[in-house]
Amino acid sequence: MARSQPPQQPPPVQKLRLQHVKRGTARFASHRDFGRALERALRRAGVPMAYSSGFSPHPRISYAGAAPTGTSSEAEYVELGLSERCDPQKVCDALNRALPAGFDIVKIVEADGRRLPELLQASWWTIELPGVDQQIFVQLADSLRNADRIDVSRMTKKGERRFDVRPGLVKVWTSQSGLELIIRHSEPLVRPDDVVAALRLLAPQLLSEIDAPRATRRAQGPLIGDRVSDPLEQGGPRPAPGARTA
Repeated sequence: MARSQPPQQPPPVQKLRLQHVKRGTARFASHRDFGRALERALRRAGVPMAYSSGFSPHPRISYAGAAPTGTSSEAEYVELGLSERCDPQKVCDALNRALPAGFDIVKIVEADGRRLPELLQASWWTIELPGVDQQIFVQLADSLRNADRIDVSRMTKKGERRFDVRPGLVKVWTSQSGLELIIRHSEPLVRPDDVVAALRLLAPQLLSEIDAPRATRRAQGPLIGDRVSDPLEQGGPRPAPGARTA
């Protein structure tokens, strides 16, 4: 006997987009870890979630541009589909009371007609280099800017993959703690550890004293020139303030 199809769930009546951070020890949490924590928080906060149709309905949560495990971030984005209209600020407050430390919600807005994944075109990353003298930062930034091609290897589920990281680097400058980079979200996606691998190839003598590098995503959103703007800005993105190049 054929299995009857379950009833179709109604579409969301409201979509909210939230920006959250990943700070402290939360940087070691994986994307799945955060997903489980968010679903628990939504239940505890009593947020009226819309659900998908099918034999295994799940809450309508869309993730985009998640930071790699082990990195901190000030700009992670999630979209929620709700079955009832809610005040975004009340949802923000309720989730912050229910989420684990390090996963604070910093902003919630009602979604407009733009697709969230299409808005996340680039990221601004800080790569801290403990043990490296500040005077060397400028040399490292120059080595990245002046290289025509930088091939690095990364292990994937399908084995080792070799690719050029240079096309993904939009802008490189220095700060007191290390290097600042605007990285375009291209295919393959260039990650902070790929940039560190490139630096080890370009300037091995300069990184002989390097300790464990630490990466933090400062912003993520539309790429306007060489700057990353706010994807939750209503009425279209505006350039975010950027630092002076080295």
